[in-house]
Amino acid sequence: MGRLIVVSNRVTPLSGSKATAAGGLAVGLLDTLRETGGIWFGWSGDQTDNSVPLPKLFRSGKITYITIDLGREDFEAYYGGFANRTLWPLFHYRLDLASFEREWYLGYRRVNRLFAEQLFPYLRDDDLVWIHDFHLIPMGEELRRLGLKAQMGFFLHIPFPTWEVYVTLPWHDRLVQAMCTYDLLGFQTSNDVRNFHDYLYRENVGYALAGGVIYGYGRRLRTRDYAIGIDAKDFADMAVSVEARRASERLARSLLGRNLIIGVDRLDYTKGITERLAAYETLLQNFPRQRGQVTYMQISAPSRQDVPEYNDLKLQVEAASGRINGRFNEFDWMALRYINRGFTRRTLSGFFRLSRIGLVTPLRDGMNLVAKEYVAAQAEEDPGVLILSRFAGAALDADGAVIVNPYDIEAVAEAMNMSILMPLDERQDRWRRLIAQVREHDIGYWRRSFVEDLRQTVPQEEEPEAAS
Repeated sequence: MGRLIVVSNRVTPLSGSKATAAGGLAVGLLDTLRETGGIWFGWSGDQTDNSVPLPKLFRSGKITYITIDLGREDFEAYYGGFANRTLWPLFHYRLDLASFEREWYLGYRRVNRLFAEQLFPYLRDDDLVWIHDFHLIPMGEELRRLGLKAQMGFFLHIPFPTWEVYVTLPWHDRLVQAMCTYDLLGFQTSNDVRNFHDYLYRENVGYALAGGVIYGYGRRLRTRDYAIGIDAKDFADMAVSVEARRASERLARSLLGRNLIIGVDRLDYTKGITERLAAYETLLQNFPRQRGQVTYMQISAPSRQDVPEYNDLKLQVEAASGRINGRFNEFDWMALRYINRGFTRRTLSGFFRLSRIGLVTPLRDGMNLVAKEYVAAQAEEDPGVLILSRFAGAALDADGAVIVNPYDIEAVAEAMNMSILMPLDERQDRWRRLIAQVREHDIGYWRRSFVEDLRQTVPQEEEPEAAS
């Protein structure tokens, strides 16, 4: 078997304690690279004044990490601009927040070309190249232009929007043409695959056949949904670790026996945090017996602080939090705890295990692994209830969750009230159905499925002639 080459926007070499503390995706890819040997390539996270940054190499076991710095102008256009202020809001259906600046697009293409040129000398034609996410859509096309014949796959971690939304992007055709240079395209859900196929049909640039095979821009490739998971056993073990128990015991002492509702998200406008706060305010307003009996803790780590829309969101969340506490707090009870910083995954797992409700209500999400982590952290004898947005990819396989529309504020409030009052036997039944799916379709299943499909995908450059 050839080497696996993983390409992602950001790379931090992982070894020892760093690997233990890393997120599920990083660990999942790390496990694959350890098995096959290979390269992990991407941006270092640093900026430089050098016009042509040189790659940096770091080797750990069978894995070679290759990172490059980005020039400040390139960083602003590629990452701060096109990735985070064009593609991110657009793919999450936030046209009102999307900006379409030609200079950003040109910088995005320039950085993708730079990545390809810096990686190409290290590649062989028997490698498997797996490129990740919306930052790097055109990179495969740039590698093809340099002459790479290796099999290449691409996985999109965020939603692929409907045709009506996607075509508002001035360069929509160029990005889809770039996607069609891969041999395998992976999406989070069947809805995303369908949206991609629909684009090909409506724009008359391709069509889909059986088994996920498509023809796009004169080239045959495969498309399939691969719902990303977590390491369920590892996260469950975290939830009973010493660090997790200490954190949850400390939190429990402060709750004085009250039910805990928890929300954990990056501070991002796609997560529906302001709508969630409004739903909690409605819970306290419409169900007054819950006052003094429940506490909601919203943990939102800062995110993309150099992007104006995120600073606006921070102010909105802070204002809503202050309004709720000012309206409902008592001298011996705080209705809402809003925390604008991050915690370790072990600490969060302990918080999840303690809580009666996990409130995961994004307005749009590719998958949302917090929902799966919440389920994995629960105690079988007394599990909490997962309230999950229908617009999270995780909702498609979440039999046992309480599914809600995050835009329906009163319905979410009613779901919270129902979940607080839910009897133990129903909570256990719901949790058993959820945990079975989380364990079966874990991070290992996701990575093995994609890599095996990529190995078996045979490229075919030309589109066959239509039957007469």
